[in-house]
Amino acid sequence: MFILSDSGSTKTDWMLVNNGEPVVKVQTHGINPVHLDTADITRLLTEELPPAVRHAEVSCVFFYGAGCIAPYDQKLHTVLNRLFGCPVEVGSDLLGAARATCGTEAGLVCILGTGSNSCLYDGNKIVSNTPPLGYILGDEGSGAALGKLFLNALYKKRLPEQMLMQFQVWSRNTYNDVIRKVYREPLPNRFLASLAPFIAEHIDEEPLRQLVKQNFRDFFHYNLAPYGEPQMPLHAVGSIAWHFRELLEETAREEGYHLAAVEKSPIDGLLRYHK
Repeated sequence: MFILSDSGSTKTDWMLVNNGEPVVKVQTHGINPVHLDTADITRLLTEELPPAVRHAEVSCVFFYGAGCIAPYDQKLHTVLNRLFGCPVEVGSDLLGAARATCGTEAGLVCILGTGSNSCLYDGNKIVSNTPPLGYILGDEGSGAALGKLFLNALYKKRLPEQMLMQFQVWSRNTYNDVIRKVYREPLPNRFLASLAPFIAEHIDEEPLRQLVKQNFRDFFHYNLAPYGEPQMPLHAVGSIAWHFRELLEETAREEGYHLAAVEKSPIDGLLRYHK
């Protein structure tokens, strides 16, 4: 019996696996060791993991997550080893996405969720990675980047006038609320990404379709083009890739890429890989 975990900026998927079959699936808040210390991680797991997972007798834990790079990954090693008392393997969310989608085949892999990332994967390891640079300097293609594009277009009157009223009713946010949440409150990237459902609800509006495609085009130009391998199959995971997959496929085709697969979450693919 072992545990699989995949963590993004917003949520963590957990799976307890026995004899190759999932017996428990749960979600907790996202765990990024860059932003959380060991006490925070311990408290989150103690409060949010159900006893069926927390007290399970497992032989190994495989944890993939945002921010799981040296030296920050050591926090997860410490907490998970203490919690489960077994060997722990911690890898980046990008490695998890690559193993989940490509398995042992080579390909281009991208994460398009609250944040974004990409890599060139040779079927065994990540051989090249364009630095995503986070939601302020980069993260093109992500929910946070899409939220920025949307708010800029909304308040600078590049979207239909009635959309501002629709957005205020939907979000219950005034202009001042938006400014406060972006510049004064914690985790503005999550707030920006939380606007994606509104965009999805109104995706028949051509200006919004073009915003989504612009977000994806930026991702292709600034993150995938440096690999110089447009002929390789492209695999995508994450909520933005999933909910806007038709526009992602359309943009990929226009940019000369073949979108091989889109998955909302890597967790099922990771199960295939590890069992």
